[in-house]
Amino acid sequence: MASELVGKVAFITGAARGAGRAMAMSFAREGADVVLLDVGKNIEGVPYSLANESQLRATAELCEAKGAAVEVLLADVRQQSDLANAVQRAMRRFGQIDILVNNAGIAGPSGAIVHDVSENDWQLMLDINLTGAWRAIKEIGPYMVARKSGSIINISSTAGVVAYRHFAGYVAAKHGLIGLTKAAALDYAPHRVRVNAICPGSIRDDRRVEGKMLSEIARALDINQDEYESVFIQSQPNNELLAPDDIAQAALWLASDQAMKMVGGVITLDGGFSIK
Repeated sequence: MASELVGKVAFITGAARGAGRAMAMSFAREGADVVLLDVGKNIEGVPYSLANESQLRATAELCEAKGAAVEVLLADVRQQSDLANAVQRAMRRFGQIDILVNNAGIAGPSGAIVHDVSENDWQLMLDINLTGAWRAIKEIGPYMVARKSGSIINISSTAGVVAYRHFAGYVAAKHGLIGLTKAAALDYAPHRVRVNAICPGSIRDDRRVEGKMLSEIARALDINQDEYESVFIQSQPNNELLAPDDIAQAALWLASDQAMKMVGGVITLDGGFSIK
């Protein structure tokens, strides 16, 4: 696969930590240059600390150590102008974007029955987890169409294929991301631009990539922080949580020519959780 990614450029949102960092490092290892985008600060209404600028730069250093050329960009996927400026900078630096990974997302505000979800919380969840991906496609899609080449990878969730109590906004956004994936795939297929999605299940909070989303989901569900991993493992048919690298491997395959016939596909990577 390495020879297929040499000379390619991957644009990754939510790249500062967690699965975003794991994917960035994997693309760099396989020969791609990377554009790393993250908001780099907390957002009002999100009830936990988001990744900071130093974490984004740490991801960049890890990618550079693997030989990749790296562009670091602070941007908020809620702002079309931020994404437009980021894409313009990436194009000036590299002249192309071959891979878009829409990974930016939040797990909360969550934890409320549907009628107790405030309009602000609902809008915030959809604006980042769904509309943010559309905004990135809106900016990068035309360049891929012009080159008749590209792979767009949307990071959804098992919440995109099944429902969870007290996570109405998150479930709606992730289901919507699957719909966006399929619609965009039909639009872009004649132009040889592939759009696919990955639906991860419970991902272990790996200190190596500073991931913490699973612990925040547990907090929203009032699960004891000392035992949340064991609680989530109990619901896994294979009795094992995912690692961030599992998501990275799926993304690498979707970005490669080996997945050339994968159009509008949804890879459910959850140890069997959603088939129960």
